[in-house]
Amino acid sequence: MNDARNRRAEKRPVGGAIQHLKLKLGLLLLVSALPLFGSLSMWLQGISLLPLAAYGIVSLLAFFLYWADKRKARVDAWRTPENILHAVELAGGWPGALIAQQVFRHKTRKVSFQILFWVIVLLHQVFWIDQLFLGSSLLTVLQQ
Repeated sequence: MNDARNRRAEKRPVGGAIQHLKLKLGLLLLVSALPLFGSLSMWLQGISLLPLAAYGIVSLLAFFLYWADKRKARVDAWRTPENILHAVELAGGWPGALIAQQVFRHKTRKVSFQILFWVIVLLHQVFWIDQLFLGSSLLTVLQQ
């Protein structure tokens, strides 16, 4: 197990640089645009500061959970359960999780994890499309 880990470490770019940084920053900006615009709009209209604060605070929490989990993975210690990571992403921490995945190169190769992660990102996009452009009509239909 350590041999495989050492071989992966040898393949990393010097200094742990993020590969395709411009592309990944562009993707982050693209998927963050609706939630940022929506939560800023809610705050500026005096509706609520909660979404904006939650995205920031929970993203920091997600980032540090990924950091801690990566450290634990390197020393074969008890790991953070994936359902905890996904719950934090769902609560608004997906931007911090996305950044952490790239910075720490953690959870980027596990396909099942990535599928659920991107479903969570998509749910946030759909929520904000509904809020901003459809007058919460999707949520109204779901409540009936």
